[in-house]
Amino acid sequence: MNLNFSGVWKGNLEKSKLLGPAPKAVLVKINHADPELIVEMVITKMDDTEDRVLFRGLTNGEEVANPVHGIQVRSRSNWVGTELLIESWMKVGGREGHFRDFWSLSGDGQTLTMEHRDDDLAGQITLLERTHAH
Repeated sequence: MNLNFSGVWKGNLEKSKLLGPAPKAVLVKINHADPELIVEMVITKMDDTEDRVLFRGLTNGEEVANPVHGIQVRSRSNWVGTELLIESWMKVGGREGHFRDFWSLSGDGQTLTMEHRDDDLAGQITLLERTHAH
């Protein structure tokens, strides 16, 4: 079964478990047509400044490089059962950071969970709810 993450998602920060400073709001726009995944993330900080991250991935395991805040991030995505694993590597302060982000949809398709496991952000869980805004 091919799951599709397309949509506009709003972070439920009360139900999320974030490491690091809590943002005021998280909005994620996803365009997903296998194997291409385009993710635009807008993080609103407590001082109302916005952090925007644009990410392009391929769910067929092919490696893709994305610049994030001027740092080259290499990532590979592939399906693990009903979850999409997005694995990334980036050099941070002279060492290589490693991230394993597992995405899963709730049965009703209204909740998207992004969970880090066995990586530098292990234990971080971002819970997003589908919005119908465009």
